[in-house]
Amino acid sequence: MQFPDRLPLPFGFAADRLAHDLHGLASSQWIRHFVKQNYEGDWSVIPLRAPADARHPVRMIYAAPDCDTFCDTPVLQACPYFREVLAAFACPLRSVRLMRLAAGSIIKEHCDPDLSFEDGTVRLHVPVITNECVTFLLNQTRVVMPAGTTWYLRLSDPHSVTNAGNTDRVHLVIDAVVNDWVAAAFESAMPEQAPVN
Repeated sequence: MQFPDRLPLPFGFAADRLAHDLHGLASSQWIRHFVKQNYEGDWSVIPLRAPADARHPVRMIYAAPDCDTFCDTPVLQACPYFREVLAAFACPLRSVRLMRLAAGSIIKEHCDPDLSFEDGTVRLHVPVITNECVTFLLNQTRVVMPAGTTWYLRLSDPHSVTNAGNTDRVHLVIDAVVNDWVAAAFESAMPEQAPVN
C-alpha cells in the first residue's frame, strides 16, 4: 500500500506530561545539530535512544544507515512519560531524539534519504511544545502538528521548518522499523479517499 507524504496517526499523548519531562532536563544536555549547512540559528538535539556503541555526543545523535543495535540513553531513564510514549509503539525503535528549533531559527529545505514507509524506516513526530508561528513545510505544503499528536512524515521528500514564534519548538522524533504493526497502524489512519502523493 502507498501512503501520503503526511499521515496523522491514532496516538494521542498528554501535552502537559510531555512538557513536564522536557522541563526536567538540564539545558546543558542539548547538543547542537552537526549538519550546520541545513539550518540557521539554534537547532539542537538530546538523544533518548542511540547506537549502542556510541559514546561521543555527536555519534549519539546520528545513526549510520547500517547500524542495527540501539539502546536507551541515561536521559531516557530519567523521563518516565517519554518511556511510556515509546512503549506505545509495537515496533523496533532505532534513534529517538528530542529535537529543538529555537525561536527565530530555521531548518533549510533538505531531504533525509531512506526515511519513508516504502524504504522500511519511518520517522514519527510527537510535538512536545510548539507555537502557532511554526511553519513545517513538506513538499511545499504546511503540516500543522499540535502538541501531543503523532505524525508520520515522509522526510525523504523536501521539507523545511521556520520557527517565527517567541518560544522554542521541541519534537520527540522517533525512527522506527516498519513491521506488521506499523503497516496496520498506517492503514487504520488512512482517511477515506485520501490523496496519495
